[in-house]
Amino acid sequence: MFEAALRESVMSARRQLERAQLEAQPTQVHRHAARLLDLLDRARSNNIDTTGWVPATVMAAVTAADADAD
Repeated sequence: MFEAALRESVMSARRQLERAQLEAQPTQVHRHAARLLDLLDRARSNNIDTTGWVPATVMAAVTAADADAD
């Protein structure tokens, strides 16, 4: 149950991130990238395998947005 809810939250954050990218909204890109990283961190801390949940292209954007925030 927790894993399914977490996966849905990851998918929602991913969709919102992709939408923000398409609409060229950098503040929202950072917001959704941070949310996605938080959710993936929560999964990792609960030993949930998230392989395949987020495509590599989206993860590249997430890590780039995270680096820009520093």
